[in-house]
Amino acid sequence: MLRAVVNGIKKEVAPGATILDLLGELGIDVPSLCHDPRLRPTAMCRLCAVTVEGLPRPVVACGTPVADGMVITTHSPELEEFRRGTLELLAPNCAPGMRALLPEKPFHRALERYGIPDATERPPSPPPIDASHPYIHVDMSQCIQCHRCVRICDEVQGLSVWHVLGRTEDCRVVPDSLTTLLESSCTGCGACVDSCPTGALVDKQRLALGQPEAWTRSVCGYCAVGCELNVGTRDGRVVQVTPVVDSPVNKGHLCIKGRYAFEFNSAPDRAAQPLLRRQGGWQGTDWPTAVTSVAEVLAGVLERHGPQAIGILGSARATNEDNYVIQKFARTVLGTNNVDCCARVCHTPSAAALKRMLGFGAATNSFDDIELAGGFMLVGCNPTENHPVVGARILRQARLGKPLVVIDPRATDLARRATVHLRPRAGTNVPLLNALAHVILEESLADESFVRERVDGLAEFRAFVAGWTPERAAAVSGVPADDIRRAARLYATTRPAMCFHGLGVTEHLQGTEGVMCLINLALLTGNLGRRGAGVNPLRGQNNVQGAAHMGCDPGLLTGGAAIDPERARFEALWGTALPTAPGRNVVEMIGAAGRGELKCLWIVGYDVLPTLPNRTATREALARLEHVIVQDLFINETAREFATIFLPAASVFEHDGTFMNSERRIQRVRQAVPPPGAARADWQILCDVARAMGLGSGFGFGSAAEIWDEVRAAWPGGAGVTGERLDESGVQWPCRDEHAPGTEYLYAEAFGAGPRATLACIDYVPTAETVAPEFPLLLTTGRSLYQFNAGTMTGRGRTRDLRPTDLLEINAVDAAAAGVVSGDAVRVRSRYGEARLRARVTDRVRPGELFATFQDPAAMVNLLTSGCGDRITQAPEYKVTAVCVERG
Repeated sequence: MLRAVVNGIKKEVAPGATILDLLGELGIDVPSLCHDPRLRPTAMCRLCAVTVEGLPRPVVACGTPVADGMVITTHSPELEEFRRGTLELLAPNCAPGMRALLPEKPFHRALERYGIPDATERPPSPPPIDASHPYIHVDMSQCIQCHRCVRICDEVQGLSVWHVLGRTEDCRVVPDSLTTLLESSCTGCGACVDSCPTGALVDKQRLALGQPEAWTRSVCGYCAVGCELNVGTRDGRVVQVTPVVDSPVNKGHLCIKGRYAFEFNSAPDRAAQPLLRRQGGWQGTDWPTAVTSVAEVLAGVLERHGPQAIGILGSARATNEDNYVIQKFARTVLGTNNVDCCARVCHTPSAAALKRMLGFGAATNSFDDIELAGGFMLVGCNPTENHPVVGARILRQARLGKPLVVIDPRATDLARRATVHLRPRAGTNVPLLNALAHVILEESLADESFVRERVDGLAEFRAFVAGWTPERAAAVSGVPADDIRRAARLYATTRPAMCFHGLGVTEHLQGTEGVMCLINLALLTGNLGRRGAGVNPLRGQNNVQGAAHMGCDPGLLTGGAAIDPERARFEALWGTALPTAPGRNVVEMIGAAGRGELKCLWIVGYDVLPTLPNRTATREALARLEHVIVQDLFINETAREFATIFLPAASVFEHDGTFMNSERRIQRVRQAVPPPGAARADWQILCDVARAMGLGSGFGFGSAAEIWDEVRAAWPGGAGVTGERLDESGVQWPCRDEHAPGTEYLYAEAFGAGPRATLACIDYVPTAETVAPEFPLLLTTGRSLYQFNAGTMTGRGRTRDLRPTDLLEINAVDAAAAGVVSGDAVRVRSRYGEARLRARVTDRVRPGELFATFQDPAAMVNLLTSGCGDRITQAPEYKVTAVCVERG
């Protein structure tokens, strides 16, 4: 430790700390308008200058490291006079009334502190106000040339939207479009606004809704990066969201959805009252009546048809506590294992593969390994759009020159920056990945020591992949053999190498087996059990990892425990026998409903009609159900057509609990505002119904914290994750006791089932979904930056201004053949149905390939997709659909 004296106060600090860091620890405030802890110091404003005994002139606190024995003075008359004079020169850049409107801005605080009055004159010929962006208000007449916006866009977001033009008095900051922010390459993350110390860049929501009266630390409810938020509230509503600067996950950064897309919470159509469908219409009711109605429906179905006639779906948007209660209710109240969640249709293949081969059905490493990795392989994922904060971190590393292999049919943002971009035909991941393994072994690129000590099955595997030469894989996948070799060499020789994958791997006929092929590559190259490496699924929704891990899976109990081996332990914990009949997953439930075997479906926070594949078959199945109970924030598409009972739920901003992100980190979710009307937390609704059915003894929870304590009792791997620890910071499981620090990366010494893992020989099984003369194009579906899943939340905010509806990406060659130009309405037909979309002609897709999002329920893209699914987990094959495109 280093010792220093500041204004007569002795203090020790760690080596590497700056004087400004030291002042922060002591609570001594000096102006620092150009400083942001997320950025490299530039010492442009010099307002943080201090004197150090023995030095001839003041030094800037933000850029000067503490030296042992320093004696520092921060507020001498000379320093204060210098600061006041500098602020007087900058004062004309503060528009009249702005310091009262935005008192939290550092520049405005400094003006007030030093008693600088409003300037009588403003800068001559100020640039016009730019109000083009739906979320960001730009008034560069208030810019003080600190360039924090320029730097944070470059250093944190990895883009260069803002640029400095001119010099000295003619210097100005402009977007890269040289026109408006909306026309620029801005992705709307708001980092520039967050960093700006003046009124030059301001959240429009802050201007419209006022300054927050209170702030609550919580977690984002969109993707599974798990960014921590400061939620600003006023008059019982969310009015502003900012990033938590010291968060270990997002490190002071957010994406456009996390920062701005909270409008849904106060949307005029938020459900605030239980509803019963009577005589074809909705009738509002109170909770006692609604709970009694649900209990009577469930009891009636149980009496007439038995427990296998009921299913319940948990929610990836709900907390761990909600989902724990949902699956416990299914098994102990209803007596069925018919419980699942939307993990089934996205990353259940990842969990199955990782658990089968390595031991745990979760990511092996942490997001902090990104900066420790020597290189990256991204397979079937588009993180800059779907996991933007992680995507920005990977992008920054690529810009530093780290090798990047991208395997994706589309030319995504990161693919355009890749060292090698492999573009396989949809459905051919397995042969391509086998060919990578072939090259690694053929060219002796494997980590021989790691394989010798920790891997079994090498001889059999070597013989198997010997047949998967790059030339053979090239003929199947369309990827040139030389590119396959180059990618294999990069991944194998750049150690450690970190692999991320997404739904472009899992949503296939061989989804689980595709992930197993990725694990093979990591085992061969020693990229497991170490920092900066691993096999890491990027989970899609905020708590999709947690929902399944809590037991919303027909074959698994809390903590991923298999039912039969753990039956006795859970029966002792819950005080009742568990059902013995195998449960159905969501795909099987829909099939059973279509056959008339499932009579009742309770759906929590999951709009199945627009999101499940083959919408026609899904609609027919839902129509055959006797009862559909929907529990959600809004009357969603499923509820609108089929619900017989609707129950209003509290949102992520409205109740307490925990989420589990993609890196196995459990984090506290905190209530910031009350729910609207009679809306309630999901777990409270389930507990009330259990009591109404006379089985409430195991559902007497009084808080989310009480539920979490039972989760810890049920799950040895999370026993050490106490509520008290979560109040301080998130914890990564496994964490088996209260003194364990958690686990940043798995398998350092052994795998889950023992010291060694076995390579898997995965042969190629072609999908039956192939092109034909009538359907000559292959369609892949996915998400976009500005919308989220079916648009339940983002569709109710101004992100829709940036992407109002689903678009069909089509190559110019195919567009010309169909007589289509960008903006045209097109009819897309498959073997299962048709949808109408707007075309976007682009080189992001190749001839013969199409891409569409599914955010807009009105577009009904999932009328096109088939009911085919993964051979092991039944995850739908959303990524391969043969279609044709016609104008009109």
